[in-house]
Amino acid sequence: MTTPISSLDHVTVLTRDLPRAVDDATVLLGRKVSWRSSGEGVATALFTLANTSLEIVAPEGAGPQGDRVRAALDERGEGLASACFRTTDIDRLTRRLARLQLQPEPITEAAGTDSLSGAVLRWRRTRLPPAAANGIRLFFLQREDERPLSQPTDPTAVTGLDHLVVTVRDPERAAAFYGARLGLDMRLDLSRADWGARLMFFRCGDMIVELAKRLGDADGELAKDDKFMGLSWRVANADAARARLSAAGFDVSEVRVGRKPNTRLFTVRNRNGGVPTLMIEPAPRASAAEQ
Repeated sequence: MTTPISSLDHVTVLTRDLPRAVDDATVLLGRKVSWRSSGEGVATALFTLANTSLEIVAPEGAGPQGDRVRAALDERGEGLASACFRTTDIDRLTRRLARLQLQPEPITEAAGTDSLSGAVLRWRRTRLPPAAANGIRLFFLQREDERPLSQPTDPTAVTGLDHLVVTVRDPERAAAFYGARLGLDMRLDLSRADWGARLMFFRCGDMIVELAKRLGDADGELAKDDKFMGLSWRVANADAARARLSAAGFDVSEVRVGRKPNTRLFTVRNRNGGVPTLMIEPAPRASAAEQ
């Protein structure tokens, strides 16, 4: 029986300057912020797309969460800090994680209020100690209500998240963790000398968790832990999206052909919240007659 992980609920980016980060994300995604909240020393802004949310968090005043965010910023700087998977059954998932010696924390209940609309969301959540997740911060959440979607401000707006990329020290250990333990569906395990990398792709809802290991790295040259590497966002038209971002002052590469057949992509080099960022135009879906 697979684990009841249904999707990637959200990824969290830490910043020291929330207004700046929100302004940049608004332009980057071509969408309006859809949720704001504050409390316990942090301020939060959410952008919710069709298949996940981008959560941006900054310290604000005194509070225990604010202290933890400041410590994380001092240690690692701005950028991707954690990922949270959505589950349909937090109790069953937590029991499974415990049986697999992953030491999940006790389930907690929480609620948040949107300062934009007054809406309230409630959820139940657990998390793993970083050591159990190969050094990265992973959460698991169950909620019954949907967040409000971020409304597009431009026809070239990002439509969803395509890839969350994690660099790994030990590919076999990482494959066992995401596949056998978390129950994600491995779709491809590929080593390419011309790319200098081994890549593993795990399906999670409507997106991919990509594990990457640079070939030729000796263990002594590697960081102790796995690390979040970056995000690949989907756009319907790479040329139009690049033109919009370039006109807005973003440093963007030229559009190039992707490694996956019939995909096109470009790199966003600045104003990305400290997160290496790609914009990818997926391959056209096959028609029913072609399938």
